[in-house]
Amino acid sequence: MSRRNLLSLIGLTAGTAAMYQAMTSLGLAVESGYKGPVKLEGDPKGASVLILGAGLAGMTAALELRQAGYKVKILEYNNRSGGRNWTLRGGDTYTELGGATQKCEFDEGLYINPGPWRIPYHHNGLLAYCRRLGVTLEPFQQINHNAFLHSSKAFGGKPQRVRDIKIDFQGHVSELLAKVAHTGKLEGSVTKEDQEMLVEALRSWGALDKDYAYTKSVANSEFRGFAKDPGGGLGAAPVPSDPIALTDILSSGLWGSLANFALYEFQTTMFQPVGGVDMIGKAFTKEVGDLITYNAKVSKIHQDDKGVTVTYEDVQKPGTMTEEKADWCICTIPLTILSQIEINVGAPMQAAIEAVPYASSVKVGLQFKRRFWEQDELIFGGVSYTDLPITQISYPSTGFNTNGKGVLLGAYTWNGPHSYEFTSMAPEERVKRAVEYGSQIHPQYKDEFENGISMAWHRSPFTLGCAGDWTEEARKEHYDNLCQIDGRIVLAGEHASYIPAWMEGAILSSLDAITRLHQRVVAG
Repeated sequence: MSRRNLLSLIGLTAGTAAMYQAMTSLGLAVESGYKGPVKLEGDPKGASVLILGAGLAGMTAALELRQAGYKVKILEYNNRSGGRNWTLRGGDTYTELGGATQKCEFDEGLYINPGPWRIPYHHNGLLAYCRRLGVTLEPFQQINHNAFLHSSKAFGGKPQRVRDIKIDFQGHVSELLAKVAHTGKLEGSVTKEDQEMLVEALRSWGALDKDYAYTKSVANSEFRGFAKDPGGGLGAAPVPSDPIALTDILSSGLWGSLANFALYEFQTTMFQPVGGVDMIGKAFTKEVGDLITYNAKVSKIHQDDKGVTVTYEDVQKPGTMTEEKADWCICTIPLTILSQIEINVGAPMQAAIEAVPYASSVKVGLQFKRRFWEQDELIFGGVSYTDLPITQISYPSTGFNTNGKGVLLGAYTWNGPHSYEFTSMAPEERVKRAVEYGSQIHPQYKDEFENGISMAWHRSPFTLGCAGDWTEEARKEHYDNLCQIDGRIVLAGEHASYIPAWMEGAILSSLDAITRLHQRVVAG
């Protein structure tokens, strides 16, 4: 193995800041820019605003603008509010592009979030609105050391505990670095005193023995777990476990999933709304629901120097066209949809609207007769990762240690061939495949499975994709043009943020848009 590759592996475990910086450059991981409640000071003089889309961006704008004195209306394509802030429960139906209709058959109290599902602790804007609107939160388990890392090509296809891979990789790397330090190869990089402290730190961090070796011992079993746990009474002494060899860890590729637990956006503590992520959308709707016109399919957005006119069709009454007028327009329609709507904006904004593709994502929710992952395998929450097309399995972070049924997120794909492959399948085939693949990790799947439902975001008629999929080059050329106020129109949504695919991005984009719009209204 080359020195360069080894250092890359070490960096993956001990230097995730570098990965975070790379993600930041692509707009995938940025700290929230929330600075506190928006302040729209000054008299809008009765100005009216038409908001297109009743997702979180649209409802945030409506809430704040109405409180500031604006006349506000919202047009929403769906027969519900929330947009991608959405939860599927028993009895719900969903029809995707192509006409396939699914009915969710989950038992009462069970659900799946087909869109956003987690809230990082540093998404301050979203957390502030949850406090303000009374949305109760609970911890979301991202990392569970007892969950699995799985490769179909390694360890005979047998899943490995996150704990074993993480601790053993850490221990072996610590041993290698300690050897390098002892041979004086770090001179010139760190002082002699720092080398001594580094070696002691490696002994502690890597659970090394007195000879700075990572070997089977009670010490490292305190980290990776025992072959036989300590107990009570006779024969209660623990038995140390056998570490996995470094070469086996490296060749397995399982170390690659460790970054999912270390990245800034996935660090503890993460949250979820109690009862489903749509509790956030419902809380906003309680405040602004009277402003929403549902089943409104926008077909044309026209502006002149006096205002904006939006033409829309009633989805439930095809051919029934209506016009709605306002002084200003905040458009939160996903760019995949907006690019197909007639809109008279300047060339820079039009080019930006057409420049951003949307990520492909598929989720599959699976209901089982019992919570076997807890009862059989002691996995309480968290995520298991695999090289199989399902990519990951997420265990519910609620209802721990209870009898009865449970729902797993049995597949969550993001871009790439697996996502497109699942999207091309019929909904019931996605569920079938998720059960087949998942049974390679949890053999109980086939006996315990009851029903499932799938969501392929590129087949979503109201988004045609999951979220804005910016490249660094596209941001440089188009991002500012997308966010500018064009005449009387301004765009908002997760696609107009540096936190795409996150609810925080939608909210921050909305707050920025209404702040600049209000400044223009008051100044004018």
